[in-house]
Amino acid sequence: MRSIRVPSDRVGTIIGTNGETKKMLIRMTGVKIQVDTEGEVLIHDDKAKDPLMALKLMDVIRAIGRGFSPERAMKLFQDDEYFELIDLKESVGGRHNQLARIRGRIIGHNGKTRALIEDLAGVSMSVYGNTVALIGSSAGLPVAKHAIEMLLNGSEHSTVYRYLEGQRPRLRIAEMGFDI
Repeated sequence: MRSIRVPSDRVGTIIGTNGETKKMLIRMTGVKIQVDTEGEVLIHDDKAKDPLMALKLMDVIRAIGRGFSPERAMKLFQDDEYFELIDLKESVGGRHNQLARIRGRIIGHNGKTRALIEDLAGVSMSVYGNTVALIGSSAGLPVAKHAIEMLLNGSEHSTVYRYLEGQRPRLRIAEMGFDI
């Protein structure tokens, strides 16, 4: 049995309306899930037919807990889709005003920076609390993570946009299935 903590305000999203999301996750994976109102999610993987599904389920629950919709998080059940979590406190410390500033830099004016990172790197991104969560392929995830690290280190937005544009040909080749 494994345990995952999620923010209590995301428990309802994991359960879903009338328990539909939880039931669908159980049906898809064959793994029993228990969710309490405090945000503790228990995954009973000891009787799982496919241990890999139990691990993927953990990532799906983490993704939902970090702000993704269940539909977006379920992309993690596909092969070559991975979850990455970046803790903003590690870069800027725990100062509230610095965290708000860096979240604003990552999201950008009217969400422009976030949208560009998602579009050009081919990832899904969620800025929730003190974290940035990413879901993407093995080719796109490192590109998006590097772009976020550039922003965390103070790079100008234009520099980050140029980096992302420069990575597009490499990502297109990777999408076609060629090694890069």
